[in-house]
Amino acid sequence: MPIDAAKATSAEPRTTELAWDHKDVQLYHLGIGAGAATPEKPHPATDPDELRYTLESALHVLPSFATVAGGGMTLAGGLSAPGIEVDLAAVLHGGQTVTVHRALPVSGRATQTSSVPAVYDKGKAAVIVLRSEVADDEGPLWTCDTQIFVRGEGGFGGERGPSARLELPDRAPDLSTERAIRPDQALLYRLSGDWNPLHADPEFAKLAGFDRPILHGLCTYGVTLKAVVDTVLGGEVARVRSYTTRFAGVVFPGETLRIRQWQEPGRVLVSVTAADRDDAPVLADTVVEHS
Repeated sequence: MPIDAAKATSAEPRTTELAWDHKDVQLYHLGIGAGAATPEKPHPATDPDELRYTLESALHVLPSFATVAGGGMTLAGGLSAPGIEVDLAAVLHGGQTVTVHRALPVSGRATQTSSVPAVYDKGKAAVIVLRSEVADDEGPLWTCDTQIFVRGEGGFGGERGPSARLELPDRAPDLSTERAIRPDQALLYRLSGDWNPLHADPEFAKLAGFDRPILHGLCTYGVTLKAVVDTVLGGEVARVRSYTTRFAGVVFPGETLRIRQWQEPGRVLVSVTAADRDDAPVLADTVVEHS
């Protein structure tokens, strides 16, 4: 089997050194729409709250930056783990969780420890769970759990794993807002380290079954967290404790995201759809836990 679940989950964790500075943070924030006009901020380039994402003297770090910090793409590193040999054409990013242990520094050096805590057998597919734990000299910074869906690699007799879905409240959302995705958004976001041509090359996108390049799922992930922080958490990035989602559909550059939010004690439940395509699902099972 291309996936040896026992070998993958028992392998020694691998370590990688990460480094980043304010330019990496600013580029990431621009890649997820910082500085762009929104219904709440018609003049964002000089909005004091927006400058916390773009101006080095006022910079705060959105926790979703953890998915690209130091160029450390968890997906690419995890697929080279012992016991895992898969066709990249069969790979989909299924879900993502970032758990923050303390505020992310604007610049830093840290050690990333990567492992495969689980491989689930979904029958016609396998789900690989990749975990990256990052710490610096002062202690733990964040933990990323990435779920990778690999078509055609199930049926090996392993555990099926969790399959529960988040039930949204049976009421209107407390807040619904829209975020326009620029036509060149994917070209800017990929500069943070995800060079997959699926997000830039029309010919490659056609080979993958799309009529044009699609936006990175993790770009949508970042856009959504920024919207929640800006509208519900008062722009206070340090209030985010964890952020999890399941990737339920694609986004094309130039479209508009509709982000619906339900507030509960200590958390925000979120649904993200493509407003231009009859609210086609984009992100599901999405929760931001906060202080």
